[in-house]
Amino acid sequence: MTIRCLIIDDEPSSQNVLKTFIDKIEYLDLIHVCNNAIEGLDFLKKEAIDLLFLDINMPQLSGISFYKSLQNPPKVIFTTAYSEFALEGFELNAIDYLLKPFSFERFVKAVTKVNLYFDKKTEYILIKSDKKIHQININDVFFIESLGDYVKVFTENDFLITYKTLKVMYDSLPKNQFIQVHKSYIINKNKLEYIEGNVAIINSYKIPLGQKYKKDFLDSFNS
Repeated sequence: MTIRCLIIDDEPSSQNVLKTFIDKIEYLDLIHVCNNAIEGLDFLKKEAIDLLFLDINMPQLSGISFYKSLQNPPKVIFTTAYSEFALEGFELNAIDYLLKPFSFERFVKAVTKVNLYFDKKTEYILIKSDKKIHQININDVFFIESLGDYVKVFTENDFLITYKTLKVMYDSLPKNQFIQVHKSYIINKNKLEYIEGNVAIINSYKIPLGQKYKKDFLDSFNS
């Protein structure tokens, strides 16, 4: 899988080192660079990220405080010139901690841990339906339809209806695989057969592509 990355660092020289190193690793995809934590907060409201390269010592808002403020934080590798922050970083379940200046070899060691984490992670969702709790592999989900305060989760030959809003459902899914294409639909991009006009075809179902979502949906295949 491709790991979507975001750099948040206030030092251009550190940004350049990370950009150069990331570019050398095939499974890392650098989505954006932010100059401070405030920019990072704004960016994460619009984009889903798998991995943060996060500087700790920044003006206005430190990397530690920024990461603690996130409700559903991505995985993180902290970067800093100050070793005294290491313990607090690991207490936040950081993947690793890079002490500046770090070599490419040390960088590879850190991102290899990230790759192993995502490779080993088989994701499931729990869906309460018909007085039962079903464990569904996310790779078996084709698309999800909103029914107001409920959602209808479609698999290849069946569907389940559960009491959950589309937004809550979307927040629980990996954004590199699932994307909202309409105010009432989320699709698994891996199940897409083809697009015809403003309709996505999945398992013979016709899923409308809303104008508000279509551009981001198409762009996601290029990222």
